[in-house]
Amino acid sequence: MSRPAHGVDPVGDARVVAVLDHAAQLINPALDLVAADPLGLKARTFGRDPDLGWDAGFSDWSFADLFEHHRLLEHLRDLAARLLDAACVPGTAAWARADRRSRAHWWVRRAGGWGAVVVAAPGVLGPLAKRLPLQDLLAVANQALMLVAVAREFGVTDRGVQVEMLAAVLFRREIDQREIVPVHALPIARDDVAVPARPFPTLRTVWATSRAVRAIPDELDKRPRPAAVYRWLGHLPLMGALADYAGERGAAVAAGESGRRWIEENTGAELVPEPAVRAP
Repeated sequence: MSRPAHGVDPVGDARVVAVLDHAAQLINPALDLVAADPLGLKARTFGRDPDLGWDAGFSDWSFADLFEHHRLLEHLRDLAARLLDAACVPGTAAWARADRRSRAHWWVRRAGGWGAVVVAAPGVLGPLAKRLPLQDLLAVANQALMLVAVAREFGVTDRGVQVEMLAAVLFRREIDQREIVPVHALPIARDDVAVPARPFPTLRTVWATSRAVRAIPDELDKRPRPAAVYRWLGHLPLMGALADYAGERGAAVAAGESGRRWIEENTGAELVPEPAVRAP
């Protein structure tokens, strides 16, 4: 159990656990959707030579294809599939070939970086944005999503263990998963747990998670934060968004590394890269 300074804990482990349990309940289904393939584009990445670039096959195009609706759509689908594979998006052949560490790195550097754009967006308002808790709410939600994704890559799928990790990394609280209470036991902001199969499921989940963590505002300052220089530059109008992006991306990387260490020390998960398996 955590030991707050001066023996006073205005929030309490039970409330933090309830909020983080709800966050993990939102995040896990959204991560499943990231690997989904509703348009069948990712399936097209399998069976092609991985050494070919994303633009391979352009030589097969002809001017006449522009007037043949079916062939044009096929070319565009192939192009979209190649772009997804080049970006190593979950569910593609490139993702299937990647080892655990590479996948975790993708969630931290790429997905965490995209989330940093959302977190930094209010920075265009400069000091006005700093008077509001919106950026901290979004940052905590973005880091929580990234951490759960990393944990899943190393086989940590138990929601109780995920909550323990989130509490340790985001709020510096050492808790026991046996203390987890039902999410409905405390009055926290709730969205539907079921995540609809719509575009950008992670962005929607970051927003829903940010609503949940509003219930524990006193904890937000404990999260991995940008370096002091970025926080100072973030008070400048317009430029503040760029500084916030750079700072939040660095904070996401720091959170990812802390999460990796926590997993290694507390779960016994195998962090040594597994041999890459070539997709069929």
